[in-house]
Amino acid sequence: MPLFQRTAIILPGLALTSAVALLAYAGERAEIGIFGGRWIESLVLAIALGIVVCTVRPLSPSLRPGIDFSAKILLEIAIVLLGASISLSAIDQAGVWLIAGIAIVVVLSIAATYAIGRLLGLPPKLATLIACGNSICGNSAIVAIAPVIEAGSEETAAALAFTAVLGIAAVFLLPLFYFHAGMSVGQYGVLAGLTVYAVPQVLAATAPVGLLAVQTGTVVKLIRVLMLGPIIFLLGIVTKTKTAGAGHRRSLVPWFICGFLGLMALRSFGLIPDTLVAPMALVSNLLTVIAMAALGLSVNIRSVAHAGGRVIAAATLSLITLGVISYALIAALQIH
Repeated sequence: MPLFQRTAIILPGLALTSAVALLAYAGERAEIGIFGGRWIESLVLAIALGIVVCTVRPLSPSLRPGIDFSAKILLEIAIVLLGASISLSAIDQAGVWLIAGIAIVVVLSIAATYAIGRLLGLPPKLATLIACGNSICGNSAIVAIAPVIEAGSEETAAALAFTAVLGIAAVFLLPLFYFHAGMSVGQYGVLAGLTVYAVPQVLAATAPVGLLAVQTGTVVKLIRVLMLGPIIFLLGIVTKTKTAGAGHRRSLVPWFICGFLGLMALRSFGLIPDTLVAPMALVSNLLTVIAMAALGLSVNIRSVAHAGGRVIAAATLSLITLGVISYALIAALQIH
């Protein structure tokens, strides 16, 4: 099929996903203007708006090619660009034992959360998304891992929606825990860095305690984010090995994982100019929001609602488990 014809087929659906994404950005800006901060990120709003549009009015089949293009190709490009925002330089600011401890916490949390999800009857892919989202970096991890394990739209939307709510709850509850648990500022910074999902949320959770907590929490969180690369690489190998075993000949590592790791390496060695990092992160975020709008436009609201109670239970138990494991690490390393 000629390029012009393929483009013409994709454009209607792409225009719809872009319009939903713009509405999500407008909603986020409205939040900032009214409340002074964003409590629900634009990518979560994009999913919600997409679901509403899909529920209110059935979509024309002519929109499907563009929606599928947005949900797959644009998301994969966004994941590649995300690698440029992650640098290994954070490792220089922490001790070897703390780095090893963070890695152990992430691995144990993923294993425990996956087990909790499966015990609650969640499908394997949804349990994996919740486990990786809660254990590494929330929405970013879910978005990056979903195409690796070939998760469905309903599974991805459910994981994003319910972990987003818990992420906001953690920002409010952790400072209260600090003031009643008798922790030191440094200990609290490590705990926040290990349990809160996103870097901005870490800043929000640690700011009430002080600058040391902010600095410690940010460093720990950045090291935790670095686990995203190895985890998606391993999941890619496991998923593609299973696919190959089922009779399909495919690359063991998807191209976008290689691109993600490649840009992360280039950033770590200083080969990506600092002036390009912010624009690349901006484009990555924009493409991700468009992809999430496409995901919402593909979701059956009844499927998400049906899994709601179990997903909330799994995500909540996962966050509690992560907190317990993190607290155990603080005690084991005698962090003061």
